[in-house]
Parts: sequence; structure tokens; C-alpha cells
Amino acid sequence: MGERWAILIMRELMFGPRRFGELRRDLPGVSANILTQRLNQLEQNRILRKRKLPPPASVQVYELTEWGTEAEELVQMLGRWATRHPGHDPSLPLSAASIMMSFRTMFAPERAGDMDARIGFRLGSDAFVVHIHDGILDTARTEPEDVDLLFEGPPPGLAAAVYGGEKLPDLEQTGILSVSGDRQLADSFITLFPLPEKLPDWGQDN
Repeated sequence: MGERWAILIMRELMFGPRRFGELRRDLPGVSANILTQRLNQLEQNRILRKRKLPPPASVQVYELTEWGTEAEELVQMLGRWATRHPGHDPSLPLSAASIMMSFRTMFAPERAGDMDARIGFRLGSDAFVVHIHDGILDTARTEPEDVDLLFEGPPPGLAAAVYGGEKLPDLEQTGILSVSGDRQLADSFITLFPLPEKLPDWGQDN
């Protein structure tokens, strides 16, 4: 896990199996050679496995083992730790799996109260449904059907609303984000993920 890209590959697989091309698309900067090496290393260490999907897909995918999935807590801990850096920029590019993992990491159940809602996301070619209930946030990589609220757009657009303080109507007006369904729920949802307090600026920490 200490090798470059390894933890990010694991993050991308936390919501289900992915093809090689999908992993490379969502990890900008990784070469095909390095990605192959890391996947092989993670497989050798029993963190992930290869599997061929049945027809009609008949393609090879990579998925975490049960033991690999247990590392989600580590991924969340690293994410929360990193966001405390004074230079952390929530507007940087991120994948769909990355922002879904951030929701699981930053979710504040006390803010959700007795909310019981299904929120759908179409983020490029990726689709998810988040179910908030009983102070819990469940996430599934699936088509958003029968949801109370639907967000559509690129992951950075969604991050701008949740973490960047951008107003939903402004993002909709510019075409960055589309929101349909329960508008009151949309306004509440984007407040459920407070970022942890930043470390003091380096110039003040001497």
C-alpha cells in the first residue's frame, strides 16, 4: 500500500469492480505500465483479485477482496488527515469514486438528524445512489432510480457545491451542475459534510 498509486487504486475499487481502462481514466497521470504493476502487486498481496464478467460483457475487471475492502477506514482516515493541510484545495480535479468516498468520510450524522432519503448521482459515466437513514450513509454504484433527488454533472462541480461554498443555482445557471427533485433536500444535503479544521498556516506555526 505504500507504493505510489496503490491507495488511490484501492479507493477507486471501494464501490465495486472496475475495468483497467476505467481505472486509468479516473487516475490521471498514471501510466499503463505503472498501473499494471500496482494491480499485480495488490493482487499478489491478496488486496484485490481479477475476475471475468459473464456474457455479454465478457471483460476482465479488478475488485477488492473482503480483506481489501476492510481498508476503507484507512482510506477515510488519510482523506480526513489530508484535508487539514492549509494548502488543501477542494476545487482540484477528482474522480466520481473520490467524491463518493469523501461523502462517507466527512458525513456528519448529527446534521442529518432523522433524514431518510435516497440521493442519486450521475457523474460523467459513473452513477451512484446514496441512502441516508438512521444517521448512516450507504453508497452503491448503481443507476439512480426511484430517488428523491438527483445531481448530474462532473465531480468537481458537485465538490464546488458541497465543499467550495458555491451556490446551487449559480452552478445550474452556468450548466456545471443539474439538480432535479426535492430542492429542500438538495440544500440540506450539501451541508452534511463539514471539512475538519485546518492546521495553522505555516507562517503562523513557528
